[in-house]
Amino acid sequence: MKDICCIGHITLDKIITPQKEVYMNGGTAFYFAYGMNHLPKNVSFQLVTSMGEKEIQAVRTMREAGIDVVCHQSRNTVFFENKYGHNMNNRQQRVLAKADPFTVNQVQDLEARVFHLGSLLADDFAPEVVKCLAAKGRVSIDVQGYLREVRNQHVYAVDWKDKMEVLRYTDILKLNEYEMEAITGLHDPHDVAKQISQWGVREVVITLGDYGSVIWYDGQFYEIPAYKPRQTVDATGCGDTYSTGYLYCRAQGESPLESGRFAAAMCTLKLEHSGPFDRTIDDIRALIASDNKQ
Repeated sequence: MKDICCIGHITLDKIITPQKEVYMNGGTAFYFAYGMNHLPKNVSFQLVTSMGEKEIQAVRTMREAGIDVVCHQSRNTVFFENKYGHNMNNRQQRVLAKADPFTVNQVQDLEARVFHLGSLLADDFAPEVVKCLAAKGRVSIDVQGYLREVRNQHVYAVDWKDKMEVLRYTDILKLNEYEMEAITGLHDPHDVAKQISQWGVREVVITLGDYGSVIWYDGQFYEIPAYKPRQTVDATGCGDTYSTGYLYCRAQGESPLESGRFAAAMCTLKLEHSGPFDRTIDDIRALIASDNKQ
């Protein structure tokens, strides 16, 4: 049995800027797996993904790096196109291809203490899939994909259709400042966490960018400050990196406060470069220690 099993699609991303056009892999599963692979193997890990045959090289590369990957055949790989103008805060996004949703048959034989679901689009994980996993271990969900729907290749923000049913089986929910308002209609993260806990989620993790993060667990709030990066290069995958560090620590019995600090530091180090987290646990600890001295 694995300590953590991350389930999610690896994407092919097309990035268009005024200067260049590049292709790279991405998605929650991608950033989570590489982040875990750069941490000590105190926590056993497995990635379960789904891709089209043409893009399968990404899985081979992961296996060569030492990542335990189960890959299911899909008719397509999720293909995002992100087009930026001169203002990098403005992005036009299209989904040029969708992978097949995960099924109960694909997950029913998995064994793990925690299942982290990296949703990218609203139909990735049907309620019956989440229910199946909840009967086998704790379920952690990144909410982002449940709020995205694709119509004619364009991405639209939508309400979470099966929210109440899925949350019945969710132990840990991770969301950001925009997603928290979308699913609750509330603006204060403390009110949001309390509302979500009333819906049955015991552990709520809310990331707030430069303002840090707020964690609600077992009736108590934990306030986590953000660490300042030396330079800000690429925020893509930072939320997924936070989830990686948080669940890595929680799997070893560390408190929400300790886990949140570790996750925040790991996220800051990832922010300093493009691509997934590629530093070490010593770098994370050094950042935490230096900040505590200030």
